[in-house]
Amino acid sequence: MIKPPVAARRPHSYERHGVTIDDPYHWLRDPGYPKVEDEEVLAYLREENAYFDAVMAPHAALVETLFEEMKGRIKEDDSSVPVRDGEYFYWWAFDAGAQYRKWYRRPVAGGADQLIFDEPAEAAAADYFRLGALEVSPDGRLAATMIDDDGSERFKLRIRDLASGEDIETVTEVGIGAPVWAGDSAAIVFTEVNEQWRSYRARLHRIGDAPGAATTLYEESEDKGFSVGVSRSHDRSLIFIGTGDNASTELRFVPADDPAAPPVLVRRRAADVTYSADAAHGKLWIVANDDHINFRLAEAEVADPGAWRTVIAGSDDVYIRGVSAFRDHLVIQERLHGLDQIRLRGYDGGDRRVTFPEASYTAFLGSNPEFAPAAYRIGYSSMVTPLTVYDYHPADDRLEVLKVQEVPSGYDPDGYATERLMLPTRDGKQVPVSIVYPKGFARDGTGKLYLYAYGAYGYAIPPSFSTARLSLLDRGYACAIAHIRGGDDLGYGWFLEGKAEKRTNTFRDFVDAANGLVAAGYAAPGRIAIQGGSAGGKLMGVVSNSDPHLWGAVVADVPFVDVLATMLDDTLPLTPGEWPEWGNPILDKAAFDLIRSYSPYDNVKAQDYPPMLITGGLNDPRVTYWEPAKWAAKLRAAKTDDNLLLLKINMGAGHGGKSGRWESLREVAEAYAFILTQIG
Repeated sequence: MIKPPVAARRPHSYERHGVTIDDPYHWLRDPGYPKVEDEEVLAYLREENAYFDAVMAPHAALVETLFEEMKGRIKEDDSSVPVRDGEYFYWWAFDAGAQYRKWYRRPVAGGADQLIFDEPAEAAAADYFRLGALEVSPDGRLAATMIDDDGSERFKLRIRDLASGEDIETVTEVGIGAPVWAGDSAAIVFTEVNEQWRSYRARLHRIGDAPGAATTLYEESEDKGFSVGVSRSHDRSLIFIGTGDNASTELRFVPADDPAAPPVLVRRRAADVTYSADAAHGKLWIVANDDHINFRLAEAEVADPGAWRTVIAGSDDVYIRGVSAFRDHLVIQERLHGLDQIRLRGYDGGDRRVTFPEASYTAFLGSNPEFAPAAYRIGYSSMVTPLTVYDYHPADDRLEVLKVQEVPSGYDPDGYATERLMLPTRDGKQVPVSIVYPKGFARDGTGKLYLYAYGAYGYAIPPSFSTARLSLLDRGYACAIAHIRGGDDLGYGWFLEGKAEKRTNTFRDFVDAANGLVAAGYAAPGRIAIQGGSAGGKLMGVVSNSDPHLWGAVVADVPFVDVLATMLDDTLPLTPGEWPEWGNPILDKAAFDLIRSYSPYDNVKAQDYPPMLITGGLNDPRVTYWEPAKWAAKLRAAKTDDNLLLLKINMGAGHGGKSGRWESLREVAEAYAFILTQIG
């Protein structure tokens, strides 16, 4: 019998608001973080990984079977649909068997394909590799690349000469986000993170200058919880410099042809007001929630950016999510009753929505770099329809299919059915649940159910297609997504109803959705596998504490579970920016009490827990590795059952797990194998 590791308990406590909190596993946090060099900590993590390997070894054949199934559904030599940007068509392609993409272009006027960036070659010597951005200069001669080679999300910004294929300079080694080229291709605007991994400033680098000569265009000094980012207007006239958190934003802009000019403020930041902007025809086009919870569309003159005039008023039914300003249309991304909509509005005021064929789906504006395209690139899928790339031709209101995701090993959509359910919650709301199942699935409580959710930051989980999911469906599972409060699936208010002081709605919605699915006959308690990552991993922790009998298996990926301690530590990378989402327990006793009441780590107790697989990343700057490690240790010491508890820490990766399409897919196979061995 393989015995699990036992972490030492060492006295450690802290006091806040008159309450003493004991934390006997605090020692698992290396004081030198982000460097983790404490040999005792590393030894314990390696012991956990060795236990994971030993327990999973008898299931290696199942993992391999699942992996090969999943791999067989992916086109190995897949490629994207070329998109025009200026004088070139651009696309990416995988070679058969390759983990990473190659990036190409071809002159619009005709000529040979040009390989402009070879990810497999760049990644050959790295255990981890992620291309964060590839931005070609307006004149087509240079490319700015952002490379993360350890999972820390501190990207190296390099400038590459596309004619020679050589990198000519490194601008920074602590970049983040996508950089933006100046209009003359002679300079680039980028953002950097500080020692706490906070994106705090936007800088201007002139090609050929020493990196230290870069000038700072904007540095966030007013609110350490705000992050800085840069973008470019669709007409390429302006470079936007944004700062904000999850509740408030503030934009400035500089002319793309004169990026060293003093930044112009659009509108001063205000509490709980968030806005974004694009530019076309001498105007700013602004989406803002300043006078309606579901946002309005406004316009302003570039010369007078703070004087907003409503173009489309806010609506209780229509949730405006963003606008892209093209020459002929404003393309507005919306949700109507929780379903994605794409609306084209002419500058004369006429508008229309693109019509999609299914009752439940996800749709989004794809890559459209040209200001005046003849057609608009759109992506579409549903839980039974593979990802489809369209060109929408507004002149004749027509969707042209450019590509349908191939499933090489075969896929018959007629073998599956999908529904959108509205399930009641304990406070009288109705939670949308998207579900797919094999036809003939018996709704008599004997089935098996996989349930996923996130529920934070206003991020909606779309009801989209997944080739990996087929491995569960083909083994008799129904697979569901609960669109719980905390996401913005049903509008911005749906998000607000699951954040800060209303956070517990998120957890209750998930449990109530599970109970609703049980009542509908999809599964019985103990036959439900659940999975979530990051804030969704926190959700897994909360519901494992509150309703352990419901779950047959729990997979918590990079889970944010030490919520109280993290939100009390403003030296950690994300903490100040997280206070609008979770509350500030340093200053607010009510926030302290609420977070303490649900924080998964702080609420572990002596009870039976379901089988659990917990993952983390040693270099993760978002959810630090010690959160899953401490949680697993405390669960092991407290739980009263013999159910399996596994902890796997990726020692050379970060928040997203391993890099490379096959390595990341193998981790999905491991998670599914865990579910199948625990439930069947």
